[in-house]
Amino acid sequence: MTDILKIAIVGAGSLRGKELNDALADSPFVDADFLLMDDEAELGSLEAVGDEVTFIQRIEPGSFQRVDFVFFASDEQLTLKHWQTAHRAGASIVDLSFALEGQPGVLVRAPWVDDLLQPAPGQVAPGLETPAIVPAHPVAVTLALLLGRVAQTAPVRTASATVLEPASEYGRAAMDELHQQTVKLLSFQELPRQVYDTQVAFNATPAFGDSAKFSLAGSESRIRRHFALLSLGRLPDVGVQLLHAPVFHGYGISLAVELSAPTSLDHMEAALAGEHVEIVTAESDPPTNLTVAGQPNILVRVRPLSNKDPETTRFWIWAGLDNLRFATLNALACALELKRLRPSGKVQ
Repeated sequence: MTDILKIAIVGAGSLRGKELNDALADSPFVDADFLLMDDEAELGSLEAVGDEVTFIQRIEPGSFQRVDFVFFASDEQLTLKHWQTAHRAGASIVDLSFALEGQPGVLVRAPWVDDLLQPAPGQVAPGLETPAIVPAHPVAVTLALLLGRVAQTAPVRTASATVLEPASEYGRAAMDELHQQTVKLLSFQELPRQVYDTQVAFNATPAFGDSAKFSLAGSESRIRRHFALLSLGRLPDVGVQLLHAPVFHGYGISLAVELSAPTSLDHMEAALAGEHVEIVTAESDPPTNLTVAGQPNILVRVRPLSNKDPETTRFWIWAGLDNLRFATLNALACALELKRLRPSGKVQ
């Protein structure tokens, strides 16, 4: 009889934590025992994982004993405070907070991308000694999947992406401030700026204020860095510009590609379609941050630069994805990769 896995979610009350709760209920981990943990503000809250309802608990020194997997869906500070305790207890760690990127031995992963591409020389695969996995940024994963498939039609000469980022990437406080700014603007009152230190309501911006709690430039750098780590020379180069959009959920990505040889729209759509990517044709409503909500796949619409020629080298690709759902599903794919390395149901 196989022992039941024990899984802890740190940051269970966060947006990512709640999304992870939902995703686990439809995953191969559904039969596991779950421990929900968070900081003082969320203690005692009731949350559901599948058919089970449990309380969010305080993180104690012994909280990670005999735990097989720990998902850190918390902010960076909480992850950095507790991850080594979880590691010493023998748990496999998946860090959705990005706090552990750069720590010795920690890998940035997107198993779906490796399923698409040939192995790179010297590529490091996760093993039992890997201290933690950081699931790659959802935009980096999206660009890797799209460009990997585009390159199957013809070599890519140039590619550039403008990315529209939602407030939920920075958690509930960022969403609350966007909402409050919208209300204040409509009533001609002073805007709250504790999170962004700039106006984000009714405004797309390439940078936050100097005193902002988050860095848009840092997020843009992470996308580029993660794309390079996923590519390892196997994908076309792509320029990335990140703009913060006044929306709550969902990424929008405008990707311009130029091929070295002409191809048709039908061939381009056929190349892009596949696992994790759903083509939306011109006969249907285009992907938006509303239509991607709750969707597990990237929704994509393709159009040629000009409709005059049956084949062309230049295409616009508009892609939309649910940022929280897509990131969570990538995290689960990373956890399944680690699960295959562990003795079934046994803590190391």
